[in-house]
Amino acid sequence: MDGDRLEIGNVQLEAMETPGHSPESICILVYDNTKDAHKPHAVLTGDTLFIGDVGRPDLRASLGWTAEELGGMLYDSIHRKLLELPDDTLVFPTHGAGSMCGKQLSEDTVSNIGDQRKYNYALQPMSKDKFIEIVTVNQPDPPDYFTYDAILNTKTRLTLHETIRRNLTPLTLEQVLDLKNEGAQILDVRNPVDYSRMHLYGSINIGLGGNFASWVGTLLDSNKPIVIVAFAGTEEEAIIRLGRIGYDNIAGYLEGGMDAALTYGDLAAHTKMITAQTLSTLITSDNQPQILDVRRPSEWEINRIEGSINMPLNHMRQGLYNVEHDKKVVVYCASGYRSSIAVSLLEMNDFSNTYNLVGGISEWQTADI
Repeated sequence: MDGDRLEIGNVQLEAMETPGHSPESICILVYDNTKDAHKPHAVLTGDTLFIGDVGRPDLRASLGWTAEELGGMLYDSIHRKLLELPDDTLVFPTHGAGSMCGKQLSEDTVSNIGDQRKYNYALQPMSKDKFIEIVTVNQPDPPDYFTYDAILNTKTRLTLHETIRRNLTPLTLEQVLDLKNEGAQILDVRNPVDYSRMHLYGSINIGLGGNFASWVGTLLDSNKPIVIVAFAGTEEEAIIRLGRIGYDNIAGYLEGGMDAALTYGDLAAHTKMITAQTLSTLITSDNQPQILDVRRPSEWEINRIEGSINMPLNHMRQGLYNVEHDKKVVVYCASGYRSSIAVSLLEMNDFSNTYNLVGGISEWQTADI
């Protein structure tokens, strides 16, 4: 594959094998024929090189590759290929800040090889063993869908356009309820505030405004159909973003959104909210609640509500046995996005006396209780 070129107008694209993030990873060299047909103008680095980081090599363990093996490949790909490029070669990675494919990705969208050589921690002079050590430690827990997608990438699938056309199907409330009874997952993609006011009982709230794809891939079953509840006009966005991570088993969306359920009071639920001041009073009463902090352990270590239990959202399903049914349960995160997901999970598992802390730990600190 190395050296294969495709010419499109005044641009030439050349494939370059760069295993490490995965065994089959590649980068694409871009030549601008109007400037210099022999010197690369840019490189599309995929998940091999990010701005401020490199691709993590620990995502293929379930497929038989160790992080150390892939880390060694990544070192060779960077030092024998990418760092051999001219310093002014522009770098365009696949992901930026917020991606789980690295641990300190920059918010910048473009850089160049020279700047990365200077400022990227993983590109500093070091031995291969040291490189492997630093790129394999302190990586965030990968969502379950990473392995699912790795396998999916080896198969023939519908294009995203075909997926949208097939899945953008309006459903009546009766059809949605029938699908739910048959095991479909009801995914409410509205923001936490609107979800809290009214939602279908048994739905899970993962709003489009947060790390939507990561949490869907972590918490939903890729083998079960998904029914979307959304504001009118946002159904297609949800389907597109689900399709990007291979979650294309979409049964359709609730036509009319939650307005379709207004006359069905017994099917609709609302999230109970609690303010920082009320929680403070409750903590000192005889009816002390169980307080769940669903942030990452590193966040919990920095600041937390005294007496809270750290139950990271990505491990919450496994930790539900630690939640007491006979107590009030108060859930919080940084601002309310993850805690809304957590409360919906608790509701799905028949925890009825649950509360979401308004504003999360941010509001608690502001209240200076």
